[in-house]
Amino acid sequence: MSGVVVWITGLPSSGKSTLARRCNDALRARGALACVLDGDEVRASLVPPHGYSELERAQFYESLANLAALLARQGLIVVVPATAHRRAFRERARVLTPAFLEVWLATPLHECERRDAKGLYAKARSGALPGVPGIDEAFEEPLAPALVVSNCDELAVETICQNVLQAYPLDRG
Repeated sequence: MSGVVVWITGLPSSGKSTLARRCNDALRARGALACVLDGDEVRASLVPPHGYSELERAQFYESLANLAALLARQGLIVVVPATAHRRAFRERARVLTPAFLEVWLATPLHECERRDAKGLYAKARSGALPGVPGIDEAFEEPLAPALVVSNCDELAVETICQNVLQAYPLDRG
């Protein structure tokens, strides 16, 4: 039995983690074996820590994709909220996993900046924090995501859950 990786991509502060938690809760309420591998939480857990240079980001996303694939091969639905601002990062994850569903949370930059509790955008605009996707680092939008959602509302959660469970039903044995 193989699971699936649901990779939620979008700009920093777009709502990826919120959407992932809501999807995870909804999937589990339906009896699915689901978990969340939050990019920020995984990054904080890795030793040695991964930085933000191009090489370090590539290594981090490779590690995250490998972890997600490992869990999916054990039959879990793995929801991964992670910016993965380069298409190559997401494509690598797609190749590694038994099944992959890319969800683009297409929140506009101005809304991400408004919600930014960590102050990433303000630091990036002041020059104190280089490399923030959407400001001084390009965010490569998905070319053909399985789903595009614009917010973290119940309709988005339900749409993602329906797509996952239609493609990967619970009784797939």
